[in-house]
Amino acid sequence: MSDPQNPNIEKRSTLQWSLYQRENFWKPNTGEVPPFNTDLTIIQEPGKLEELAKEKLTQGGWFYASSNAGQSYTHLANRQAFFRHRIIPRQLVDTNLRDTTTTIFGHKVSAPIGFAPIGINKIYHPLGELPVAAVAKELNLPYCLSTAGSTPIEAVAEANGAGPRFYQLYMPHDDELTISLLERAHKSGFTACILTSDTWQLGWRHDDVATGNYAFYRGIGADLGLSDPVFQKRLAEQGIDPKKDPRRAGAFWIDNVWHGRAHSWDRMPWLIETWKRISGGKPFCIKGIQSVEDAKKCVEIGCDGIVVSNHAGRQVDGAIASLDALEKIVEAVGDKTYIMYDSGIRGAADVFKAVALGAKFVFVGRLWIWGLSIMGEPGVRHVMKSLLADFDILMHVGGFQNIGQIQKDAIESYPKGYAMIAERSKL
Repeated sequence: MSDPQNPNIEKRSTLQWSLYQRENFWKPNTGEVPPFNTDLTIIQEPGKLEELAKEKLTQGGWFYASSNAGQSYTHLANRQAFFRHRIIPRQLVDTNLRDTTTTIFGHKVSAPIGFAPIGINKIYHPLGELPVAAVAKELNLPYCLSTAGSTPIEAVAEANGAGPRFYQLYMPHDDELTISLLERAHKSGFTACILTSDTWQLGWRHDDVATGNYAFYRGIGADLGLSDPVFQKRLAEQGIDPKKDPRRAGAFWIDNVWHGRAHSWDRMPWLIETWKRISGGKPFCIKGIQSVEDAKKCVEIGCDGIVVSNHAGRQVDGAIASLDALEKIVEAVGDKTYIMYDSGIRGAADVFKAVALGAKFVFVGRLWIWGLSIMGEPGVRHVMKSLLADFDILMHVGGFQNIGQIQKDAIESYPKGYAMIAERSKL
């Protein structure tokens, strides 16, 4: 297996992530076993990683993490889209010094992989976002904190240390509160603002609705808001004491975030100018873009980047696959803005395909949520180191020396022949 004495290791510009495979193969010799199976493949049976997470989580935690909008058809489409692209391996390429690193907004990071923003981590683990931010720093992968996070911004920044981190904004209709959130993020070292544009309110998710599964209304997970000085003032104005009435306080917070009142393009110049002024010109991006027209509008108003995403199929049921949207958007504005991707990523091959189709960077979400749910910080570390090792090995045996070589000619793409019947996917 991968020789730890390989002289090329010291010459590489990045870590030999593939050694994590050898580390796990060796564990039985020392009376250990690998932490758990990270396989999410679903052919004849549920994915092992997902099933283990389900065993560990409460019903509410499982439903919130796994539920999708409506009949889960967008979620299914996301996976179907990956299946129509195939990697073309190259042989006898000297990949001994391969470089998995890339650069995002001035940060050189270990791979084109980052932690997607996911809210209320405390329903998955008591420490919430803290162990996730710590692992992100350790692996030198960007961490994105959700406004719906269950830990104060400042505490997450402390856990993330010198790691690269971005702040994902759910924009309130209270401008003073928006400004306060952005100021806290900037002061805490978050170096980009990413506005999520597809979640003014949650999509219709059957399991969550059927069980009344909304942690904020139970007084759980509102710590990011409850620690905000402007929101604390709003609580006082409403006569709400969060210690005595955490349910009412939690509801008041999330109803200011997922408020059910849409913003429009005419608010974007104010938001961009406000973030640029607060941060000294740091990048502003919009997440949730699926149409070419919206991508062009982002360029027009001065966005530094966009995230092509359908919220992993959790917002609009029956929508196009995010990967299919990526192709058209890259063709239209790929040379005009920094294009990122999320939705449906389950392994290294998916990361590779998204990059080959023009994404400069890829965010993963449910993977690390399952790891957090199973084993806390060690679980997040195991899942993400496994993904890095998988990606490193793919580049090695596939014949790719650096990220720049992962272009569209590295894959063969087939027509969109998705089944027109209702299928189900637990991925």
